[in-house]
Amino acid sequence: MAGQKQVQRQTGVALWRQIADRIRASINHGDFDSTGMVPPETVLALQFGVNRHTVRSALAALAQEGVVRAVQGRGTLIERKERLNFPISKRTRFSQGIGDQARETRATLLDLAEEKADAEIARWLHLRPGDDVIRLETRGEADQRPVSRATSWFPADRFAGIGDVYRMTGSITKAFRELGLSDYIRAKTEITATHADTGDLTDLELSPGAIILITRAMNTDLDDKPVQYSITRFAADRVQFTIEN
Repeated sequence: MAGQKQVQRQTGVALWRQIADRIRASINHGDFDSTGMVPPETVLALQFGVNRHTVRSALAALAQEGVVRAVQGRGTLIERKERLNFPISKRTRFSQGIGDQARETRATLLDLAEEKADAEIARWLHLRPGDDVIRLETRGEADQRPVSRATSWFPADRFAGIGDVYRMTGSITKAFRELGLSDYIRAKTEITATHADTGDLTDLELSPGAIILITRAMNTDLDDKPVQYSITRFAADRVQFTIEN
């Protein structure tokens, strides 16, 4: 079992959360594929060096995420949900990337604002701090299940009105095209992982202790001029990334 070592106390991370993370990792690793069931609470309690109540809290959190399901008289069943494969390539697009892996994809505009670029945004977009940018808050869904939550910034002088166009089309690519940018490429992507915060729990419909993958990405036009900087948060148990050269 992946992560079989006893959990670490006095780390600031609740024991049930550590156990939930390790069980989730074991499920993703395929450790329980032969039975399709998570080991009994007594077995898990012994493996992790905790009481059954702590294990039960971990399993309850995973059940809230839809990772497992308690079956009366049988134990805890793994809800096999294949993760979406999301390619990161020269031309990364949400709906095209998921393709036929989902029957339906949808992107929703959650918030729109014009603001001043701070130092980080200015660095990614090759602007000066204080320059005007347009911020879009969006959520991507596949088959009515939240997959990602993104915050994107665009140079305001070049893409005035992009929020209104996105609201109508639900597509960054179509919004760019409507505003005169026919093509763009992914110039840089950074990926990290962390526990979901309060906003993630709501926006991505996760339970406490869930893991998210965070991408920081810059798109440029064909002349290498930045057109978009995005921070996107993905539910880790719903997607996997494939880096394509």
